[in-house]
Amino acid sequence: MSPREYDETDVRVRPGRRGSRPRSKRRPEHADASEAMVTAVDRGRWTCAPEGDAARPPVVAMRARELGRTPIVVGDRVDLVGDLSGAVDTLARIVRVQERRTVLRRTADDSDPYERVVVANAEQLIIVTAVADPVPRTGFVDRCLVAAYAGGLTPVLCLTKADLADAEPFAAQYRDLDLPVVVTRRDRDPAPLAEVLVGRVSALVGHSGVGKSTLVNALVPEASRAVGVVSAVGKGRHTTTAALALPLPDERGAGWVVDTPGIRSFGLAHVTADDVPAAFDDLAEAIEDCPRGCGHLGPPADPECALDTLVADGKLGPGRLAALRRVLVALH
Repeated sequence: MSPREYDETDVRVRPGRRGSRPRSKRRPEHADASEAMVTAVDRGRWTCAPEGDAARPPVVAMRARELGRTPIVVGDRVDLVGDLSGAVDTLARIVRVQERRTVLRRTADDSDPYERVVVANAEQLIIVTAVADPVPRTGFVDRCLVAAYAGGLTPVLCLTKADLADAEPFAAQYRDLDLPVVVTRRDRDPAPLAEVLVGRVSALVGHSGVGKSTLVNALVPEASRAVGVVSAVGKGRHTTTAALALPLPDERGAGWVVDTPGIRSFGLAHVTADDVPAAFDDLAEAIEDCPRGCGHLGPPADPECALDTLVADGKLGPGRLAALRRVLVALH
């Protein structure tokens, strides 16, 4: 038997699990991606409204691998690829998260360095407070105002349960801030609030038990949000457990309402004293003349605050400055 001649076909190499071809760092540009708005988040799946149009079937999407752990919250504008039909058991991919125009953030308390994004890209923050049952709290409203100013949202104060008590004494505390105030009753349609919401994305925030879910059900009947009761000690129970964006019905006009979980504390560890006056066009330039570290509270804490100079020159009303400083106290 003559010796066999071998060639390269006799060499067998067991391929590795990852292959021998180097991985490319280039990623597809997804030029054909479609824009959508995130309306709900649930265990690694995001429900999205294509083009922000509530009339189209919602699309369920997952986060593309290249996004890593990029946070995506209700209100985010994202780019989708894949199956956008909205059919049952279909899944699209979120390949990009667009830059946020506004952000409502909070921390667990004033010492917590971890920021929680409640909602993105909302144009308005509707601060819902009952005038009775439970009793209204200026401290909570002040903190929500600070968060709105710092995040670029326009705040609106919504006073509920006006059939139980007069809303004017509480509302009067915020008149000098030019804060829009809407008053609603449990026995009437919330038409004044509905007018404020038309054509905008609005986030509702409030303590448990103030009637926030009741308002949402009146504005969006098909929402069927759970409604709780106030306990004997004047505290409500959480009935909303996750943020959810709901479209206003046609008769209410175009717009979105973001119902957020009831909040018992609104930490502001992420906000600085400059963030609040900087939200006002007539004050943003003035505070540039304040000394470093100025808290804008005035004497004796901040004796050289430039806002006092505006009052002395007649360019700022003393009542407005007093209201602003009461809000700033929430940061201290």
